[in-house]
Amino acid sequence: MFDLTSWGAYLNDFGQFFNGFLFTIALSIGSFILAMILGVLFGALSTSKNSFSRLIARTFVEFYQNTPLLVQFMIVFYGLPLITNHIIMISIYWTGVLCVGLYHGAYIAEVIRSGIQSIPSGQMEAALSQGFNYIEAMRLIILPQAFRIILPPLTNQIVNLIKNTSTVAIISGVDLMFVTKSWSALNSNYIPSFIGAAVLYFVLCFPVARFGRKIEEANKNAYTM
Repeated sequence: MFDLTSWGAYLNDFGQFFNGFLFTIALSIGSFILAMILGVLFGALSTSKNSFSRLIARTFVEFYQNTPLLVQFMIVFYGLPLITNHIIMISIYWTGVLCVGLYHGAYIAEVIRSGIQSIPSGQMEAALSQGFNYIEAMRLIILPQAFRIILPPLTNQIVNLIKNTSTVAIISGVDLMFVTKSWSALNSNYIPSFIGAAVLYFVLCFPVARFGRKIEEANKNAYTM
């Protein structure tokens, strides 16, 4: 584990790992943006009084929560070109953004739904009675109040999203995990590379998780005062 030669080889090629680290960051940002858009959309639909809207939201959530992310990668990256006779071919980066974004969009939708339902229903009724439509009431009144409540579980989803970007390695994405696996196999040098990968993922995830815990503590203090 502490063989200096192994660590020296790792440090000499650290540029490869750093490039994979940057790709992971870019993939995380793109996936999070998509997941948030879908989460807010389907979270709002799931609390609608329209039964068809709720059905659409429930179908989306149940499908992506109950199918493996790796299977979704295989279908999008390999299946779509075969089904469409190579008309639809999505790059590795955008496949990662699409699959991780859709997958976590389903989980964020549930977080958003629980946050919306924690706001007294009378506030929506009051907003509608004042001339707001459903979207305006959600955007201006309900979601801003729900945001503080949903922030701690939302940060948990962000941490999971960052870690799940590693699944792009299955389609040879040049993310941190793929670089780590490839370099380790090529050099028969596993310990430094995987420890290094764990440290880099920790650098990404720990600040987000720490922020979520601080918000959760702040919420507890606010409600107990």
